[in-house]
Amino acid sequence: MGFLNAFLEFLGFGIGLSFGLLIGFFLFVYSKPKDVQDPVVRPLHELDTDALLDILPDIPLWVKCPDYERVDWLNKFLLDMWPYLDKAICAMIRSTTKPMFAEYIGKYKIEAIEFEHLTLGTLPPIIQGLKVYETMEKDLVMEPAIRWAGNPNIVLVLQLLSVRLRFQLVDMQIFAAPRVALKPLLPTFPCFANIVVSLMERPHVDFGLKILGGDVMSIPGLYPLVQDMIKKQVASLYLWPQTLDIPVLDASTMVIKKPVGILHVKVVRAKKLLKADILGTSDPYVKLSLTGEKLPAKKTTIKKKNLNPEWNENFKLVVKDPESQALQLQVFDWDKVGGHDRLGMQFVPLKVLTPRETKEFTLDLLKHTNISDSQDKKPRGQIVLELTYVPFREDSIEFREPLDGNDGRGSASGRSSSGDESLSGAGLLSVIVQGAEDVEGKHHINPYALVHFRGERKRTKMIKKTRDPRWNEEFQFTLDQPPLHELIRIEVMSKRTSFSFRSKESLGHVEINLDDVVHNGRINQKYHLIDSKNGVIHVEIRWSTV
Repeated sequence: MGFLNAFLEFLGFGIGLSFGLLIGFFLFVYSKPKDVQDPVVRPLHELDTDALLDILPDIPLWVKCPDYERVDWLNKFLLDMWPYLDKAICAMIRSTTKPMFAEYIGKYKIEAIEFEHLTLGTLPPIIQGLKVYETMEKDLVMEPAIRWAGNPNIVLVLQLLSVRLRFQLVDMQIFAAPRVALKPLLPTFPCFANIVVSLMERPHVDFGLKILGGDVMSIPGLYPLVQDMIKKQVASLYLWPQTLDIPVLDASTMVIKKPVGILHVKVVRAKKLLKADILGTSDPYVKLSLTGEKLPAKKTTIKKKNLNPEWNENFKLVVKDPESQALQLQVFDWDKVGGHDRLGMQFVPLKVLTPRETKEFTLDLLKHTNISDSQDKKPRGQIVLELTYVPFREDSIEFREPLDGNDGRGSASGRSSSGDESLSGAGLLSVIVQGAEDVEGKHHINPYALVHFRGERKRTKMIKKTRDPRWNEEFQFTLDQPPLHELIRIEVMSKRTSFSFRSKESLGHVEINLDDVVHNGRINQKYHLIDSKNGVIHVEIRWSTV
């Protein structure tokens, strides 16, 4: 019976196979081909619920979400540039992976790893929408919705002993929604220093993988396993808040430098100064400044008719680069009429100072910095001063930036354990007046801003005939104690450019409590102007402790 059953099964398989081939051949030869009909295009409002749900994932985001912009022009740009971008990207992939492949040569019996073919195909990615965020930081944040159903041909050959294994990647699909930030914005081309990329959700990645000509992704259970592994690996590297930082400008080329410390200068005395007046005396005073700064120089008091003056006056200067900056000292003879005569000058490089250690200098005054000048050897007297460089604490230099693009005002409970130390001690208060919006005056609109704090008044430049001025100017106040329970007043004024009895006009003001600045290190916010209908001013304030 067993032999008979096997014989009947084999006979039935042969008859069924022959009969099936005969019917298939008959249908192929005698059947008439049907014309391919164009799909029916109907408006969305004519579709029923089931049909609408089927096509909903393919509808561009600029249709579903009003805050996404349509960027057909960018897709046209990518389409025209794709042949060149393909070659450039593939060349970058080859150069990047070459040292990585070289590390495996000689290991695990591997003799060679190389790309046999590498092309991203003819189909560029499509940006289905672009969302741009308005932040108060010096950056540009945008979220493109990218879909790429490409036809790449990537063939990797692995030489294992005498066996050549070919891995081919085909039919790749990538759907991703990255967040791209260009920051910080700088006045140096291309106007941003870094590109920061992070994924806001897990990307969809689909592809075919052939090994020795066979599609391994068709193996049952392998496809979902690979999908899950890729999503987890990409998420661990680039899913927000993880980021991919791409530097564009070298740090040394950035023209904007943040303060890193305070230089305490005590001008003690001068000795044997030159006689500049007719009566054989001088009226000396000293001007102090740091090289590389455009701020006005600080001055001592004038000592009348004294060639050996005693000052004992203290000054504080903000340091941005202690390795390259130097303290410039100039001793002048004050004259009631005409220009003041310079009696001598000297430089002290800050790199010779040890942080938080006071060092006394007795310097010979020079005519100028040209050492080879024979006239510079004439004795011009000496100046005695004490210098102390105090750097800021690291946690006050690296301000916390907001993760969601808001105003950056952290909570007091989020301070580090050293936060209590910021409530005592000297520091630097930096006030950055970014700009204003919707300011208006009754007679003229030439706005500028005044910053009032502890009796000091500082002013921005005036911008003519605008309701939305952009100043972006920084003012610094060196303080012995943190400004707890204090207010800073910022007033927007307008000034007529021609002569008039009503030459100045107030466009609004705001008073800011500095407690949050001391506790959190930084605030960056827009404030409604008092006595203004719709006026708003954007101010950033930082507190750095030493």
